[in-house]
Amino acid sequence: MRGMAEGLRERKKRETRQRISDIATGLFLEHGFVTVTMAEVAEAADVSVNTVYNYFPAKEDLFFDRSKGVVDQLARWVRGRDAGESAAHAVLRELRADIEAVSPRVGLMEGYDRFMRVIHDSPPLRSRLWSLQQEIQDNLEAALREETGAAPDDPLPGLVAGQICWIHSTVFVTIGREMMKGRAPAEVSREVLVLVDDIEELLSDRVLGYAVRG
Repeated sequence: MRGMAEGLRERKKRETRQRISDIATGLFLEHGFVTVTMAEVAEAADVSVNTVYNYFPAKEDLFFDRSKGVVDQLARWVRGRDAGESAAHAVLRELRADIEAVSPRVGLMEGYDRFMRVIHDSPPLRSRLWSLQQEIQDNLEAALREETGAAPDDPLPGLVAGQICWIHSTVFVTIGREMMKGRAPAEVSREVLVLVDDIEELLSDRVLGYAVRG
């Protein structure tokens, strides 16, 4: 019984957290990030302000609640690469698959322009986005170091991580910019696939051949 009660309690906490996050996102999209207060989020979600702060220590945490899976995504793709596949090729393959599928995971969806505009209009969110990008790169470098058994003073994992993150951020920045023009996701998808080919051509053989799975 105790295990079941704890399971229910955990589920209730997860549902509460999700509800607060969803309601906050709606408010931010409607009124802008800066103008919405934590007290207004609490009132709309019918919980106390303390409850909101328990789940989300800062307002930025509320906006980027779904970023947890994103910060280690590139590292996960590299760790899950196929036999004979390099780190860069694994990331290019995964990105191409998401772009071709016109996936919301890369921002190819109606309404993404509103999400981007909220970030664009808010210095605290832009700053948080920058630190998330830094986290993505740090996680990727750690994965590359681990996967290749590189020495601690070897600069290569950091340099290659920087190049792979450049691929990733260029794709996201381009999609964000084009979606903010009010364009159709399928149309942007086709253009970005061509861009990914151009990016791949610009990468050196050393980057494209780094950390090939044996």
